[in-house]
Formats: sequence, structure tokens, C-alpha cells
Amino acid sequence: MTATGLRAVIFDYGGVLTTPIGDSIRAWLDADGIKPESFSTVLKEWLGRYADAGTPIHRLELGELSVKEFDKLLAGRLETYDGSPVDPEGVLSRLFAGMQPNPEMFALAEELRDAGIRLALLSNSWGNFYPRKQVDALFEVVVISEEVAMRKPERPIFDRTLSRLGLPAEECLFIDDAEPNVLGARAVGLDALLHTDTASTRARLAHLIPALGGAA
Repeated sequence: MTATGLRAVIFDYGGVLTTPIGDSIRAWLDADGIKPESFSTVLKEWLGRYADAGTPIHRLELGELSVKEFDKLLAGRLETYDGSPVDPEGVLSRLFAGMQPNPEMFALAEELRDAGIRLALLSNSWGNFYPRKQVDALFEVVVISEEVAMRKPERPIFDRTLSRLGLPAEECLFIDDAEPNVLGARAVGLDALLHTDTASTRARLAHLIPALGGAA
């Protein structure tokens, strides 16, 4: 145990262990000639703070909606500059095409493990686009929303992750790039960090875990 009592770090995947999702989305919108405001509107409606339960994104994350079905629903809501329809085949694949694992964040996770900190991954899946071999080799516990039919920021998925770690919330730190998920984690007693970039996350962790050797 560290001096602060921290025994495990729970990472989100997309936007934390990867390059920024926003960069990939902007590249996709540009390549497909999609009006950004049309995507922003549907994203707010399906995932926003005041979105009704059971939206297509919620159902996708829970494994209740297939990627193919979601692609068709999303494509039908998007508008292009030239008025042509968006090809529904492979919409999510194109959306995530520019999102790649971030070597610096994976290296940070490895440093934590080497310092004796246990690692877990907790992610809401949009079609399960994960490098599973790399993830499974590094993380002791992997909880993917569609595989457990639960989603962040709801309490049950945090409880499931803690149960699989066999640790109380107060001995774990959760890292996510979405504020609602951070707030959900804090509501169940987890210390939680809103990730914005590698340097600031490393600095926060180095403060908690001196074995990391300080911020780099």
C-alpha cells in the first residue's frame, strides 16, 4: 500500500488510454463531409446530461443494440454539406479510425503496475474497439459495459469493478475523461480524476505514488 492508501487505479479506455477521441471524430466528419452540428445535436440527445434513459448510445453501451443497427440509426440522423446520405456501413469504424492507443499512457500504467499498484480497466463500449491482447496483458481486471450489461456513470458497474478487484472504493482511484463518469465514481466513494492530458494525469499520480519518481 502507498503512503496515501492507494492500492489500485481504474482506467477508462477511450480518451484516456488513447489519443483524443475528438481528433478522430473531427477527421471523420471532415472526410465524410458531415455537418458537425448535426453530430453534436444527436450526441447531446443520446448521451447528454439530460438524455432520456434507453437512447441508442445507452443501448449500444449495454450490448442491447448491435453496431450495425447503431450505424444505421446514427447515419440516418446526420447531415452532409452536399445533401447526400451518410453511408451507414461502418460508421463507427470510421468514427474511431483515428483513435489509437496512447503509448505514454500505457507506459504510465506499466509504471504503476511496477510500483505495486493494481490495475483495472472500466469502459463504456461503442462496439468493442479494444486492442484486447494489449489490454488483457496489462490490466488485472477488465470490465466492458456491453459484456456486463451495465454502464457508467451508474453505480452497479463501479460496484462490479470493485468487487472483482476485491478492494473498497477508498483504496482505488478512477481516471476518466468524461465528467459525468467522474462524478458517478465519486458518488460511490472512489477518488476520481478527470483526465485532460498525459502530463497532468502523471503529475497527479506521482503526487500520490512517490515511486513514480515525479512528473515527467
